Amino acid sequence: MTAKLEKALRGGIRILSFMFAFILLGGAIAPSFANDREEAQSIVDKAKGTLNDLIGDSNFSWLHKYIKEADGVIIFPQVLKGGFFLGGSGGTGVLMVRNRANGTWSDPAFYTLGSVTFGLQIGGEAAEVVMLAMNRKAIDSLLTSSVKLGADGSIAVGPVGGGAKGAVTVPAVTADFVSFTKAKGLYAGLNLEGAVLAVRDSLNDSYYGKAAGPRNILVRHSVRNHGADALRAALGEFSSKSTAKR
Repeated sequence: MTAKLEKALRGGIRILSFMFAFILLGGAIAPSFANDREEAQSIVDKAKGTLNDLIGDSNFSWLHKYIKEADGVIIFPQVLKGGFFLGGSGGTGVLMVRNRANGTWSDPAFYTLGSVTFGLQIGGEAAEVVMLAMNRKAIDSLLTSSVKLGADGSIAVGPVGGGAKGAVTVPAVTADFVSFTKAKGLYAGLNLEGAVLAVRDSLNDSYYGKAAGPRNILVRHSVRNHGADALRAALGEFSSKSTAKR
């Protein structure tokens, strides 16, 4: 075998090896990407259920009032106790931001919630959480990779009970975030002080089919997924009011 032929064969083998590796890698990435997209859509669908659940509960009439003032809404369909963020607790949910110019809501960006403390009175190990971002400071903090509640933004527990019906004046909120929690019929016991909200890049990228950081989703609106239309519509219905800037 001549040196030239041997060199050509080695080159061909190298190219075939690269092609084989590429095929294998593509086969591994594609199912993972699809699985993340399915998981993301499932979270969006469950977030709509959680929003309907809490808004429809008369004990959360204050949520119905405050959501009309919020600049952003974060929904966690299921926050689990244990085994997350070094033995704390947490879950995955979505953040949507209001456009104050026209009252519409952005598509969802995916976040994790970690290091949550469950109180003894919660009566279970899972909870639904709706958290309101009440001002632009809160929204801006969420555009970074992570935010620690209580440190990077103040948080208060939203009141529960039927006291916000009718024309009752809604007390002004001074905290950056207000949280509402429901677990197995109970309405308290989840301490979000010190909890960490972190961007879940893999779900964002999979859901929108490209690199999609929070700014692209929530501020620039450069990506869309019509799978979130029902959630956006529900949020728009529950939060509708005058869109004049406060």
